Amino acid sequence: MFKKLSAEFLGTFWLVFGGCGSAVLAAAFPQVGIGLLGVSFAFGLTVLTMAYAVGGISGGHFNPAVSVGLAAAGKFPAFRLVGYVIAQVMGAIVAAAVLYVIASGKADFQLGGFAANGYGEHSPGGYSLTAALVTEIVMTFFFLFIILGSTHSRVPSGFAPIAIGLALTLIHLVSIPVTNTSVNPARSTGQALFVGDWALSQLWLFWVAPIIGAAIAGVVWKIVGEDDLSAVRSSERTKDALAL
Repeated sequence: MFKKLSAEFLGTFWLVFGGCGSAVLAAAFPQVGIGLLGVSFAFGLTVLTMAYAVGGISGGHFNPAVSVGLAAAGKFPAFRLVGYVIAQVMGAIVAAAVLYVIASGKADFQLGGFAANGYGEHSPGGYSLTAALVTEIVMTFFFLFIILGSTHSRVPSGFAPIAIGLALTLIHLVSIPVTNTSVNPARSTGQALFVGDWALSQLWLFWVAPIIGAAIAGVVWKIVGEDDLSAVRSSERTKDALAL
């Protein structure tokens, strides 16, 4: 378990540092800023690279919602949830801390939103709580559904991280204007702790909505995507799958 939890810590660290780091440090950099498209690809690439690097050790969840969704689908033992979630949240917090140290090294540094997630006046596009709630539930639902489908035994092995990384890229392309995109309670927690104030008061949504979406996806997958003959093989394979 030490190796599994260490892998989850490192994978979540890389996701938050790479994804949020691209938003904080590079998105609006003068003249050569990467913009929303670049940030979206950065999040997708963090998942893809770490899924290949350590997915074979821990399953490569890097996200409490993913762990919950896989448990709901019967692909992950529920008794390991607490350990995984703690490792993921700690990885996100340490990544946010390292990012803060780097970002604050600029002479005119201002914390600003620090890539935190929000709704209402703290939504990048001014979207309401309801819009944010629906967005996070739907996006996380399909993220988990893609994870479950791409790691199924009927699909050629070795390509799951590509599908999952591209899925996370697409999710960010759609939803950054709405919530700054969470679909990951750990990622939201790390940034919110440094922003404080409004980010902490709105953090509940970015735990509740992704977990609801992921849990629904796990149940729906058992009905729609699984079959009796491949259930056992798929379950065993998903435990070691390269998926976020």
